[in-house]
Amino acid sequence: MIGVYDYTVVLTYMSMLSGVLGILVCLHSNGHPYMGVFFLLFCGLCDAFDGKVARHKKDRTEFEKSFGIQIDSFSDLVAFGVLPGCIGFAMLRTSDRYVETPIVDMDGDKRLVLYPILLVTIILLYALAALIRLAYYNVTEEERSKSEGGVRKYYLGLPVTNAALIFPTVMLIQFSTKIDITPVYFAVMAVTAFLFLSRIKVPKFGLRGILIMTGIGVVEGIVMIIQLVSRL
Repeated sequence: MIGVYDYTVVLTYMSMLSGVLGILVCLHSNGHPYMGVFFLLFCGLCDAFDGKVARHKKDRTEFEKSFGIQIDSFSDLVAFGVLPGCIGFAMLRTSDRYVETPIVDMDGDKRLVLYPILLVTIILLYALAALIRLAYYNVTEEERSKSEGGVRKYYLGLPVTNAALIFPTVMLIQFSTKIDITPVYFAVMAVTAFLFLSRIKVPKFGLRGILIMTGIGVVEGIVMIIQLVSRL
């Protein structure tokens, strides 16, 4: 069979599968945004260590290295470019503001029409920004590795993998309050999309930074589980 199937790509494959499952859960029935967050957190956990696991194999061929880079980006697009948008769409569908068939009412209220269209537009732009960011990183990383070698010290633009902490934080706030903050989620999504394409320099985390960020994600997941159980 074509492809690579050793331990160096297992976490990347698991992240992609988790992202797809999260999308299906979010879009099932009226939407389950809180369940989708757990899949997003798991994607972040897999992504945090997939690179280090792959680099652990010292005798990787150039094909295996290139294959790993490509599937990592494709997986990231699903997990951090599409899944957050589906979580937002599930939030929208469970919100009191959502209109299944947005038709101007008898009073001519167009707000109900524009609201879902605007938020869906943000989802589309966010996914596009994530795609462009990932493609830009692949091209520049290939050029940098040829000229500099070694591991880069910083990223240009916000890495899309940061979505694994940004959106669960917003959802945790939503889960902890009775106020509908769906517009806040989409505002954060719009800002995040802009940061994907910005020229800000973001330091690359070492192992210590990765462990700290992973710990934050685990804490967020545990807090949400406790809150879910307490509401049963």
